[in-house]
Amino acid sequence: MGIEVLFLILAFIGLIFALGIFFLSRFRRCPPDHILVIYGNVGPGKDGRRSSRCLHGGAAFVVPVVQEYQYLDLTPITLDIDLVGALSQQNIRIDVPSTFTVGISTEQGVMENAAERLLGLKRDEVRRVAEDIIFGQTRVVVATMDIEEIISNRDKFVDKITNGVEVELKKIGLRLINVNVKDIKDESGYIESLGREAASRAVNEAKKSVAENNRDGEIGKAEAEREQRVKVAAANATAVEGENTARVTVANSDALRREREAEATRRGNAAEKVQAAKALEEAYQAEQVAETRRAERERATQQADIIVAAEIAKQRVEIDAEAVAERTRREAQGAADALYAKLEAQARGQRELLVKQAEGLTAIVQSAGGNPTQAAMLMITEKLPELVTTQVEAVKNLKIDKVTVWDSGAADGTPTTARFLSGMLQSLPPLQNLFEMAGMTLPSALDVRADEAPDAPEGQA
Repeated sequence: MGIEVLFLILAFIGLIFALGIFFLSRFRRCPPDHILVIYGNVGPGKDGRRSSRCLHGGAAFVVPVVQEYQYLDLTPITLDIDLVGALSQQNIRIDVPSTFTVGISTEQGVMENAAERLLGLKRDEVRRVAEDIIFGQTRVVVATMDIEEIISNRDKFVDKITNGVEVELKKIGLRLINVNVKDIKDESGYIESLGREAASRAVNEAKKSVAENNRDGEIGKAEAEREQRVKVAAANATAVEGENTARVTVANSDALRREREAEATRRGNAAEKVQAAKALEEAYQAEQVAETRRAERERATQQADIIVAAEIAKQRVEIDAEAVAERTRREAQGAADALYAKLEAQARGQRELLVKQAEGLTAIVQSAGGNPTQAAMLMITEKLPELVTTQVEAVKNLKIDKVTVWDSGAADGTPTTARFLSGMLQSLPPLQNLFEMAGMTLPSALDVRADEAPDAPEGQA
């Protein structure tokens, strides 16, 4: 069962792949030198249902079964049209050999005509259809023009052929690319006669032009010689008069020259003396200015030496003072920072000590079941040897070399020696007083008053 399902899946995938390849193969691209013609069911056009859709460039999808496609070649076709015996407007038959270049048009509307009338035809068949149209239209144009007009106005003749032929070619989807009309001939020799007439007319006009030029040349030569003689005589008279005038002018010029030379010499000498005096004055003034500037420079140099040295000394003192002040500030800042750090460390240590003592006291109270009295008893018990040691230290340094007692007895019969020792012991600070000074109460077990102490036995002293 599993193998059959796998085969079905593979067959389905293969079918989809084949369909994809088939549809991709129907996607057609149009090269630039062709026209893609899609025919069949191509949809409605402007005037109803159209027979084909033409594309120049781009691509299109050709629907299978309902559409098909072909290409139209845009390669130009060259046609040699040897028109023989075309009747002109003068009823003279002429030969008009020409070369036409045509091709399928890419203009919208004209491409559809080519698809309808040229699709499927070979290039030779298209060539023959175009030749028939060109032959007919060329004959029509020749019939509407004189031979003289055809010969003299070749551009007009070509324009008429182009307009007539192109209109007819568009009907089958072609366009006229170029027209080249060769030499036009006729059987009667009319065109040759026109050529000889034109040549003879040109020769005669050339001869006439040469004769007229020769005549004009001789006349011009005579007039030039006459004018030359008149002008030479006038020039000679003018020359003599000019020579005399020139001599007078030269004499006046010499006199004026000598006068001006004398004046110039006088002005030159005076000017030299004036310039010498001015030069001497300017030299004195320049020396004075130089001395003044030298004095100013010396003054500036001395001022610079004194003032600059004073400014430098002042700046040095200011810099030294600022350095000392900065060093003092930094030392003070360092000492303050050190003192602050020391006090902060001591405070932290004291705080830690107090915290630890508080923790210890809390632990003692907790050990005593939360009873402060019992906690005090525990602490006193711990410190009792130390208290006793303190009591002993108070009298251990008391040195009694010798005690002499004259015991005469007291009124109540108590020996005097016993009373002495008892008073001596009572002079020590009792434990109760020490506790009261500390703000505590001595436990009753240790509270033995001095006045309640038992009397010492007689003779114990």
